Amino acid sequence: MMEANKTLVTEFVLTGLTDLPELQVPLFLVFLIIYLTTMAGNLGLIFLIWKDPHLHTPMYSFLGSLAFVDACSSSSVIPKMLVNTLDKSQMFSLFECMAQYYFFGSSATTECFLLVVMAYDRYVAICNPLLYTVVMSHRLCTWLISASYAIGFLQPIIHVGLLSRLTFCRSNIIHHFYCEILPLFTISCNDPSINALVLFIFAAFIQAFTFMGIIVSYTCVLFAILRKKSAKGRSKAFSTCSAHLLSVSLFYGTLFFMYVRPGSGQDQYQDKMYSLFYTIIIPLLNPFIYSLRNKEVLGALRKIIKK
Repeated sequence: MMEANKTLVTEFVLTGLTDLPELQVPLFLVFLIIYLTTMAGNLGLIFLIWKDPHLHTPMYSFLGSLAFVDACSSSSVIPKMLVNTLDKSQMFSLFECMAQYYFFGSSATTECFLLVVMAYDRYVAICNPLLYTVVMSHRLCTWLISASYAIGFLQPIIHVGLLSRLTFCRSNIIHHFYCEILPLFTISCNDPSINALVLFIFAAFIQAFTFMGIIVSYTCVLFAILRKKSAKGRSKAFSTCSAHLLSVSLFYGTLFFMYVRPGSGQDQYQDKMYSLFYTIIIPLLNPFIYSLRNKEVLGALRKIIKK
């Protein structure tokens, strides 16, 4: 906890969300409830999709994969955050920091690609309904999900590898509530410019590529919906797509402001709020965003309750 200006640092302290002792217990209870709700929502959704044969469709396969990623994302951050909230003296090794960043980075990248896959699925379902079962075959769905996970697990390896070339001697204090990579750059003895540039390029490319895929898919979907003569068909299509678009807007908005906007990483408080949103709030909201207006999911839930 004492700053070490010349000695190499191998263990770090996270400052968390606040330094006020009177807020430690209330914050612990709030985030414990959030974590339990997040896990119940996401794992419950996965269970419903697995249990109900009517939900064994491509759309729900993708939704189940998204729920699993959200559960992993939340689990990579909140448990250590809860421990650190009650005990600020907890030390984290560089390996633990890199591991936490890797697992969260994997989850976030996988989610980006799953969201564009889900947008493509809605495009095929609404724009080419007669060909849906042919195009979205079991083989293609498996390949799309596998590719999303593969890219997600491989991409952060580059940043973790580059992070391992840095040494830390300025301080052992990370001004964040988890081992986010940007605050680590600020306490590095080496010049982290290459790391920051590579992070920016990958973040910008992945977000631009997947976001444009989503925009193109939903532009086509919007025109297809407007051409529908049935008011009921338009309502159902809008209901399905609006939930997805809300999730996409929340997720990409906070990721963009965190990693791509000019001056990312300079305002500690602001960056904590952005990080709080995409690490904790979005995994909490997603299962409810996709379920509360979904009659098929609610129907499956009622069947389970009645049993």
